[in-house]
Amino acid sequence: MSQLPPPVRAGRQAAQDDQFDNGSFVFRPATKDGAKARVSIQGVSGSGKTWTSLSLANGLAEGQRFAVIDTERGAASLYIGERGIQFDTLPMHRYDPRDLVKALAAAATAGYPVVMVDSLSHFWKGTDGTLDQVEKAKSKYGGNSFAGWKDGTPMQNDMVESLLAYPGHVVVTMRSQTEWVIQENDRGRREPVMVGMRAEQRKGIEYEFGVAAEMDISNRLRFLKSRCPALHQQVFEQPDGARDIAKPLLDWLNAGGQPIDVNAWKTTAMAHDATPASLLGLFREVEAASALATPMDHPETGEPTSLGAYIKERGTALKNAA
Repeated sequence: MSQLPPPVRAGRQAAQDDQFDNGSFVFRPATKDGAKARVSIQGVSGSGKTWTSLSLANGLAEGQRFAVIDTERGAASLYIGERGIQFDTLPMHRYDPRDLVKALAAAATAGYPVVMVDSLSHFWKGTDGTLDQVEKAKSKYGGNSFAGWKDGTPMQNDMVESLLAYPGHVVVTMRSQTEWVIQENDRGRREPVMVGMRAEQRKGIEYEFGVAAEMDISNRLRFLKSRCPALHQQVFEQPDGARDIAKPLLDWLNAGGQPIDVNAWKTTAMAHDATPASLLGLFREVEAASALATPMDHPETGEPTSLGAYIKERGTALKNAA
């Protein structure tokens, strides 16, 4: 019988040390610096959510043009010029969540102070939306729809993260699932009334926003949640978005907070004299401001990326080159 060679003990390879992802846990004084509005308004058809959101976005923009990502076949554009509202629009007809990430990156690169999505519901259940992506992906897993969420969930999460990390204010509308109920009217007669149920988006989406409101068919707005104390549990009949929502929001956000110039971070990241050490320091600064997911177009490829990913990519490339 041939004798087997003695076993050779191989040393365990050390895990690659990624300085960017393995930062220390450091607590810092809390501030409102760079804080931006994140508002969702949901409602049934005809409740006034598009007009209210446009008025709100215009108030947040403080006289500047803002951006509207339009999935409602030009509904928002019908209001152009009303009360002096001016904005630029990007019509979309397919609703892949990754396309919303691209649109947000384009808006961020263009420097819009406010972006409005009318409506976010299409990116959930519209053509090529998250539900469509799950349906397409299930073929890879033997027709198992549950397994299809392995593809759908990361797309949905990346889309939400890009919305929350946009370097300006964000306003989104969402359609509400509707239901007819019998209610008593002002004359004491019972009649069918259309009411909105939960938003047509992934369950719990409203918790991602700092301010979430719903509107009913009579144009009555009720806040479901608000981190802004002035709006907590408020109810407005036919609200003026600029006066009733944008003003108290801006007053609250600006109280004690300093603006953050995201463009300065981008300029530093792209600087010719940048070093691995300087980019690592910049990464930590952006990380501390919870701004790593800030959407942007890649300076070289033009493809959508995030500020954190670009800083990491460039810092790693410079380190490898050295």
